[in-house]
Amino acid sequence: MALQCGIIGLPNVGKSTIFNALTASSVPAENYPFCTIDPHQGIVPLPDKRLDELAGIYKAEKITPATVEFIDIAGLVKGANKGEGLGNRFLGQIRQVAALVHVVRCFEDENVTHVEAHLDPVRDAEIIKTELLLADLETIQKRLNKVAKSAKVGEKRFQHELEVLNRLLEHCNQGRMAREFEAADDEMSILKKLFLLTQKPVLYVANVDENEIEKEQRSPVVQALFDFAEREGNLAIRLCGKLEAELASMPEEDKDFFLSEYHLPEPGLDKLIHASFKLLGLQTFYTGAVNEVRAWTIPAGATAWDAAGEIHTDFQRGFIKAEVCKYDDLIRLGSEKAVREAGLVQLHGKDYVVEEGDVILFKFNV
Repeated sequence: MALQCGIIGLPNVGKSTIFNALTASSVPAENYPFCTIDPHQGIVPLPDKRLDELAGIYKAEKITPATVEFIDIAGLVKGANKGEGLGNRFLGQIRQVAALVHVVRCFEDENVTHVEAHLDPVRDAEIIKTELLLADLETIQKRLNKVAKSAKVGEKRFQHELEVLNRLLEHCNQGRMAREFEAADDEMSILKKLFLLTQKPVLYVANVDENEIEKEQRSPVVQALFDFAEREGNLAIRLCGKLEAELASMPEEDKDFFLSEYHLPEPGLDKLIHASFKLLGLQTFYTGAVNEVRAWTIPAGATAWDAAGEIHTDFQRGFIKAEVCKYDDLIRLGSEKAVREAGLVQLHGKDYVVEEGDVILFKFNV
């Protein structure tokens, strides 16, 4: 499963700086709105120390991590849903993503213009939330008008969709997100076809300065954003885009010292990527052999049959069984052979619910 996240926010909040650090690219990051016009895309490996340890055990020739794709679009402003600042075009660029990473400015800097004149992270988050909701209302209304015409001329299959869309429109008109809409299983397919922006989970990234990132306790202005995210049923993290940009440009051997100077256990970008996985309820399983050790991404709660299909449809079509080693057992005993001799390799059918960190060998016959 490819995880795709859209990076959004007001202009001059540090989106492109963070994107550059994530993807080791050189998207312009200037002190004026709409420096980014066309979307920029970058594929980033999921930081995973377990993968390196498994590669050592299997003596693998190749390591293939799970990946996350990030799409950086231009800053959104008030009126984006009506085309202000090319807003309609920008919003259209993120309709297909699975989740939104909303970068919110939480730092003061007189050299970087604030499009809303003064710092207020919750107000800024509300501006973007409103624009997303207004854009969704327009999408729902357009679809509703089209379906209503078909239903009017007697096409019964559109009657149910018309009823769902009217309920959804009323729901969103009350200022509520599409993801809060109560829908039956057969109604969810109607929503999915709309690619609504407010149906996507949001990770709020508080972009703070160097002084804030060193503190264990969040400042009141940052805490207010975290509280807002919690009320919305979303996640929030802190990172310092400026420091992450410096860290990304350093040799690997200097990074640990740099992090220790700021009392940081890991790069903020690693935290961002892992939080994106958590936001979507994803987990990792592994396949291991001499030629390659690879990480795969599936939804939490997925079965062995689902996991087999993630690798190849033939694995799923001809599924016989899954041989499962636990990561902890492999690390403790040092080899797959030792795990087998200890009787710890588990044989499972297609209904087995895969656990985080499982190492799986699929047996299949096509």
